[in-house]
Amino acid sequence: MSFNQQEGKCVIFSAPSGAGKTTIVHHILQQNLPLAFSISATSRAPRPVERDGKDYHYMSVTEFKQQIDADAFVEWEEVYENQFYGTLKSEIERIWSEGKHVIFDVDVVGGVNLKTAFGDKAISVFVKAPSVQALEDRLRTRATETDESIARRIAKANMEMDFATEFDYVLINDDLETAKAEAFDLITTFLKS
Repeated sequence: MSFNQQEGKCVIFSAPSGAGKTTIVHHILQQNLPLAFSISATSRAPRPVERDGKDYHYMSVTEFKQQIDADAFVEWEEVYENQFYGTLKSEIERIWSEGKHVIFDVDVVGGVNLKTAFGDKAISVFVKAPSVQALEDRLRTRATETDESIARRIAKANMEMDFATEFDYVLINDDLETAKAEAFDLITTFLKS
């Protein structure tokens, strides 16, 4: 790793869009654990409810590519054409300097890349919806997606399901309250180890 010595642990949540990972991560963050959320960087435009520096660090495509050239990311990916996502090294350093562990809410490829970067200091959790139809229903309920973007996300979700075996733990989100409780138990056990 080409930035400051690793000081804390990492909790990685990944899933196809609509599986419930963000809801589970928000629940974990409310449980008074020594965790802080790693804010990802992206070149996509913010949704109406999103805020720069809270939901994402928003950058233009040019700015994102400049950060890639500057080796500012632990990992990054062009998820869709000219839609980049990545984890800034400065985010990890900020959280560790506060004496906390990092929790990530990232796409599946990002999760695999983060687990590779952090090894045994990280636990990776793949959140899985009970079916692809359930994913589509959840995306439609959000009312933030067009039919075209839903179709694109479902196609990506079908590909992402193949990555589940590369994660330390697969959490099936059939019942949200059960999934939250399982995630909490898993994370507290990992942080104590």
